[in-house]
Amino acid sequence: MMTLMEIGKKAKRAEKRTAFLRAEEKNRGLFRAAEELVRKSAYIIEENRKDITNAHIRNISEPLIDRLTLDTGRIEAMAEGLRQIALLQDPVGETLAAKVRPNGLRIGKRRVPLGVVGIIYESRPNVTADAFGLCFKTGNVVILRGGSDSYNSNKAISDIIRSALAVEGLPQDALLFVEDTGREAVRELMRMNEYVDVLIPRGGGGLIRTVTQNSTVPVIETGTGNCHIYVDEFADMKMAVDIIENAKTQRLGVCNACESLVIHEKAAEKAIPAICERLLAKNVEIRGDESAQALDRRILKATDEDWGTEYLDAVISVKVVDSIEEAVEHINKYNTGHSESIITKDYENALYFQERIDAAAVYVNASTRFTDGFEFGFGAEIGISTQKLHARGPMGLEALTSTKYVIFGNGQIRD
Repeated sequence: MMTLMEIGKKAKRAEKRTAFLRAEEKNRGLFRAAEELVRKSAYIIEENRKDITNAHIRNISEPLIDRLTLDTGRIEAMAEGLRQIALLQDPVGETLAAKVRPNGLRIGKRRVPLGVVGIIYESRPNVTADAFGLCFKTGNVVILRGGSDSYNSNKAISDIIRSALAVEGLPQDALLFVEDTGREAVRELMRMNEYVDVLIPRGGGGLIRTVTQNSTVPVIETGTGNCHIYVDEFADMKMAVDIIENAKTQRLGVCNACESLVIHEKAAEKAIPAICERLLAKNVEIRGDESAQALDRRILKATDEDWGTEYLDAVISVKVVDSIEEAVEHINKYNTGHSESIITKDYENALYFQERIDAAAVYVNASTRFTDGFEFGFGAEIGISTQKLHARGPMGLEALTSTKYVIFGNGQIRD
């Protein structure tokens, strides 16, 4: 097992070649990696079963086991993500701006790779392929440190991708996998400024806080998702119920699942019983304030803690408000800056909500489940950033680049 220092040195050596690969070389590597993942899917599933067995032994919740589980469909989806990335335009080398100064200097701004990207993530082994694909397409080397719960799956996927790159004569060290799953390895990675240019944590709130508070390497924060849906007084009730069912129950353990409902009091009498009927049929526990409870006795009493909780489970909170202004205030107080949605037929309310809500993605009449790199047309995503510097929302190729200025002169000197 390589030490992190050895991994860092390998990454820096690989960076010198990876950064200057031509688009066709990168695409060739991505297509080969996709092909090999599908061809060796039986092996990946075999290794994944080891992780699932360990998860059951550790009594991990079913929604989190679902995030961990791989089957042929999910492996094909990983491969398709790599193919989609290959088909996207290569952003590296793109000229973003150009101008000529009065002294004749021609100043351009060009996209370049970030360098070495470290990614610390939990549970979801598909991140291994997605992170590699996006980093490789943008000429970055990626150091992947997954959680112990998905170790066997992550290592299998990494080994297959590295072999695919080698077959194509491409630098296999463009992907480096940290086999050490101990906490000390995370602490060391967070301080490897000499070798790592940026660090991206993907996982629960505890992991993200640890990295953002302790890393000396610059961090792009991918946030947790306490996502809300606001049912406005002018909502189409059937649409609202359909969207809420999808946003909450399609997949429970994902960051863009709806965790909180806010309902206008003028819509509550019709909305709450209908929503309860649909969600309770899917075994979702509903916790609400006194107004919500008064409209349906099956709703349990919510506490203040419920308003700010990302459940990642079959639980949802309900708050009744008397105005769109109160809805916005409540959501901005408790949200995590991820994804929020309003269900309404009123155009002015829709615009007010989109303007006033502070989040990376704000929807009108649509499920929060669409906050996803693949759904946004990015091929895949490196994560969903809830911070405001450098990148925000689903992070695709452009978020994994930096810029540099290129200046052409013909002998100018400064007075």
